[in-house]
Amino acid sequence: MSDAVQTEHEPVTVLLVDDEENILRSIQRLLMDEEDVEIVTATSGEEGLKLIPGLTNLGLIVSDQRMPGMTGALFLEKAREITPDASRIILTGYADVTAAVDAINKGGAWRYLAKPWDDEELVRVIREALDRYRIIIENRRLNALVLKQNQELDEWNSSLKQRVLSQTTEIRKKNEELHEVNRQVKDAFDGIITAFSELLNLRDQRCRSHGRNVSNLACNAARVMQLQPAEIETIRVAGLLHDIGELGIREDVLQTPPDMMSPEEAQLYQTHPVRGQTALDAVEQLRPAGLLIRNHHERWDGGGFPDHLAGDSISIGARILACADLIDRMMSRDHNEHALAAAIARIELESGHAIDPGLIEIFRSTAAETYPLVNNRQNLLEQELQPPALRVGMLIARDIISGTGLLLLGHGEELDAARIASISRYYRIDPPGHGIFVLVER
Repeated sequence: MSDAVQTEHEPVTVLLVDDEENILRSIQRLLMDEEDVEIVTATSGEEGLKLIPGLTNLGLIVSDQRMPGMTGALFLEKAREITPDASRIILTGYADVTAAVDAINKGGAWRYLAKPWDDEELVRVIREALDRYRIIIENRRLNALVLKQNQELDEWNSSLKQRVLSQTTEIRKKNEELHEVNRQVKDAFDGIITAFSELLNLRDQRCRSHGRNVSNLACNAARVMQLQPAEIETIRVAGLLHDIGELGIREDVLQTPPDMMSPEEAQLYQTHPVRGQTALDAVEQLRPAGLLIRNHHERWDGGGFPDHLAGDSISIGARILACADLIDRMMSRDHNEHALAAAIARIELESGHAIDPGLIEIFRSTAAETYPLVNNRQNLLEQELQPPALRVGMLIARDIISGTGLLLLGHGEELDAARIASISRYYRIDPPGHGIFVLVER
C-alpha cells in the first residue's frame, strides 16, 4: 500500500503524470541516477488514480496542471485522499495563478514549479520532497517503537534507564530533522506567497514592486508601534497580497482613477477587497491576512468599503496597510525627495479622513527608512554591471526584471551574498537584454 511504513532501504515510488510522453521521458532521464527510486508514469489524472492503490511506498507525485479531462489540481486533490503522506508537486505555467492556488489549497501541493523548469532545480526539489517523505515515515516508525517500549516498561530490568536514554537521543535527533523539514516547508510557503505577489505586480507594469513596498513599509511601522511578531507577520503577508482580489477585474477599470469611475465601475472595483479575502480563506493560516485585505480600503471617517467601518473599529493592521498603500501609490516609481514629500503631505491631508491620525508621525519616519534612495543618491553614480561584477553592499538603482518580465529585486534594495547568487541564477535561466544597474560612489 502507498502509506505503509517504509522498511530500511526500500525503494520509494515516484508517480509522474503528464499527457505528453516526451515530458515524462525527459523527467525520467533526469532521475535515472537516483538511487532507491522507482519511476511509474501515467498519461492522465484518471490513469494515475487507478495506479495509486497498487503502488508500494508511494512517496512523491509530480503532475502537470493542464491535461485533457482532469486537471492537475483536481487529480492531486483526489490523490491526497488516497495517499496523504506522499509529497505532491504541480507543474504549471506562470499565467495559471488560480490553478496553483487550487493545487495548494485543495490538492495539498508541497511545491509548484513553473514550466519550462530548470532541470537542476527540478531534481533538487524532487530530492527534497523524497527526503521529506522518508523522514515522515521514519518518524512514524520511531513513534511506534516508542509506544511499544512504553508498554514494556514494567517488564524491563535495571538496564532500562540507559536504553531509554539512548532511544530518546535517537528520537530527539529525528525530531530535530523533522523540525528542519517543517522549516523548509515554511520557507517554501513563504516563497509561494512572494511568488504570488510578484505575479500580481506583473499585472501593472507601473507598480512592479508595489506589494513588496507596501509590505515593507507596513511592517516597519508595525515594529515601531511594537506590535507582536504574529501581528507583524500577518501584516507582512497581507501587504504582499493586498491586491490579489483585483485579479479578474477588467484592466480598463483598474486603470481608471476611483474618482473618475462610473457607478458600475466603482461597484465592480469595490468588490476586490472581499474577493481577496475569499481567495485566501481556504488556507487557514492566511485567514487573518485575508481579514486585513478585506478592510484595507476602510476609512477612518467611515466612508470606505466594503463594510463602512470607522475609527478604532478598523483593525490596526488594516489601518497600517491603508496608509502604506496610499504612500507607495504616491511614490510610484519616483523614489526621490519630492515624491516622498508629496506622499507625506497627502497622508497629512487625509489625517482624520482616510487615515488614522495616530499613524502620521510614525509613517513620516518609517517612509524615509523604507525608501533609502530618497536621501542617498547625491554622491552616487548609476552604473550597469553583469552578475559576476556585483558586490555585497551595492544598492540596486533600477528594478531587476527577468527576460520574461518577472520582478527579481526592487530598486533601492541592498545586495547581500544570497541575493547576488539568486540574481546570477535567474540571469542564466531567464536573462534580460541588459545588465544590473547599481549605485556606486562617484
